[in-house]
Amino acid sequence: MNTQSLINDLNEDLAYELSAVIQYMTYAAKVSGPSRPELKAFFEAEIADETLHAQYLAGKIVALGGEPTTTPKPVPRADSAHEMLEAILAAETEAHDRYAKRSAEAEELGMKGLQVQLEDMARDESEHRDEVARILRRWQDS
Repeated sequence: MNTQSLINDLNEDLAYELSAVIQYMTYAAKVSGPSRPELKAFFEAEIADETLHAQYLAGKIVALGGEPTTTPKPVPRADSAHEMLEAILAAETEAHDRYAKRSAEAEELGMKGLQVQLEDMARDESEHRDEVARILRRWQDS
């Protein structure tokens, strides 16, 4: 692991965060059905967290001497509320795992501040994942 590899990995994370912002925004606009008010509010509330993650990553990439990506990963198409929640659950799980790995990379490079911030971001994604899993469980119990 070296700084350039870390920059590349952080840019990958940034592309996923940009995608998450678009995903939550799009799903909030598209969600329909009896759970629309609850899900729309939930999706909209998550946009701010994902935007903060993207802002942090972009700033850190520049501080390390890199150029932040402006290209998001593709957003999975989802037509039903259940499909949206499943796609978000997968994305939040992957984000948690990426940040846990990235934190270990930062530790390896002796970047304690970055390590701690990435651990916090992994925690945030874990909380998002857990909330989506709870919503899906309620959905299945109904």
